[in-house]
Amino acid sequence: MSMWLSKWAVRERANHGGASDTATDRRYPALRANQGHDERAASRHAVVIAGGGPTGLMLAGELALAGVDVVVVERRASRELAGSRAGGLHARTLEALDQRGIVDRFLAQGQVAQVAGFAGVMLDLSGFPTRHPYGLGLWQNHIERILADWVDELGVNIHRGCEVVGLVQDEAGVEVALSDGTSLRAQYLVGCDGGRSRVRKAAGIDFPGWDATTSHLIAEVEMAQTPPLGIHRSGFGIHSFGRVEYEIRNGEVIYGDAGPVRVMLTEAQVGAGGEPTLEDLRVALIAVCGTDYGVHSPTWISRFTDATRQAATYRERRVLLAGDAAHVHAPDGGQGLQLGVQDAVNLGWKLAQVIKGISPDSLLDSYHAERHPVAARVLRTTMASIALRRGDERTTALRETVAELLGAEESRQRFAAMLSGLGIRYELGDGHPLLGRRMPDLDLLVGDESMRVYALLREARPVLLDFGAPGAVDIGAWADRVRVVEAGYDGAWELPALGAVTAPAAVLIRPDGYVAWVGDGSDAGLSTALSEWFGGANTA
Repeated sequence: MSMWLSKWAVRERANHGGASDTATDRRYPALRANQGHDERAASRHAVVIAGGGPTGLMLAGELALAGVDVVVVERRASRELAGSRAGGLHARTLEALDQRGIVDRFLAQGQVAQVAGFAGVMLDLSGFPTRHPYGLGLWQNHIERILADWVDELGVNIHRGCEVVGLVQDEAGVEVALSDGTSLRAQYLVGCDGGRSRVRKAAGIDFPGWDATTSHLIAEVEMAQTPPLGIHRSGFGIHSFGRVEYEIRNGEVIYGDAGPVRVMLTEAQVGAGGEPTLEDLRVALIAVCGTDYGVHSPTWISRFTDATRQAATYRERRVLLAGDAAHVHAPDGGQGLQLGVQDAVNLGWKLAQVIKGISPDSLLDSYHAERHPVAARVLRTTMASIALRRGDERTTALRETVAELLGAEESRQRFAAMLSGLGIRYELGDGHPLLGRRMPDLDLLVGDESMRVYALLREARPVLLDFGAPGAVDIGAWADRVRVVEAGYDGAWELPALGAVTAPAAVLIRPDGYVAWVGDGSDAGLSTALSEWFGGANTA
């Protein structure tokens, strides 16, 4: 099993269904009363983000880079996050942070490791064509702190100690009710408020999926006796113990000699309600291990299940969803935080262009079209992972068979690319293998200087790389919004799992780092791609 198992993210148990606008109007009559009468009653912003976790913070940063007025509403009164929660970052998430010039902040505090795995098989990324052929062990409280510092530098305002409790949409925007009795007015509201998302429910977005089949307790506690550290199997299922403080040496996790212990236990039954207590944890420890190891002084205790649900739509008019508000699943493989951050990177530039009037409102529909299938694949993979974890002999035989299949190089590379996020491809039509995939971070020659591709994406603006003769590609009508860089590159072009691909004559790169157009020596199709992704031609 992956080292992520001992760092599983705490999942809020998702509730099915949502309230209609009519119900919201009845519950929050002040919103309807304000609408159309006193616009000054609500503070006005271009975007309100509900939730200041990794997804909300990343989206706030993306919007701020684009010069959009954004405010974050976060229910926690301070930055402090009790406990460590999720355990790190995958390769594609590291690339996204690299595109914004902040990945070194995370690398300086985390620990590089190979973390992608499935069916008990670790999938080494070290041969993949990326600057980050690994994962990064770093607890969520540190991830959030680094992201919060970044958005502070960008001037983002965060309302702490309150949360979004209701909304009313109209043709021009959204009235957002807060738990402190105040309200905000926004052109768009984005729910990054977790699996129990109030935004999703208030917008009336359905949350179909599958109920839980297994339940786990997870906690960060002190123990009078040292439990057997590592991952274990028993008749109850899988459980693990690990110190919060650890090091990675030669690919092995070496835990500290003292300090808080992370505990994960499979519960005997599914369906317990309410917040778990220290006594619940003690009882579960005795049932699984025969002793409670003198457990005491919990930092936090929570329960998660393998309930698997996905929002029927990521957009309901002026309300959008990202992160766990849009999809919940078992935390196998540490995929949840990665999905949320990458949702934010996909959505941010699109929302900014719509707000600025560069692109039509319909551009936001591509957010659902691109990110919904990515999350659906993760949901399928995590459900399969849960099924393979069961301890009976038939499941063990199946798990061993799958492990043998992953021993084949092609299968290993395909799964490694999928689980790390490096293999994502958005459906942008047929053509060159680069189309719809992440742009490799090549070392370019620009003039007399060496420059990385990702350095060109720091400001979250689109870039057209022209590898042909100077002036061969003309984007005159879009020159005010797309940066053209004439560059040289004579190295190999490679993609994870696919291997070598034909060198393009030019590429159009979206602000999220994905390729929107590939040139073969002519500009055929370029104006269509520019119009689709970056608005109509500027004829002024």
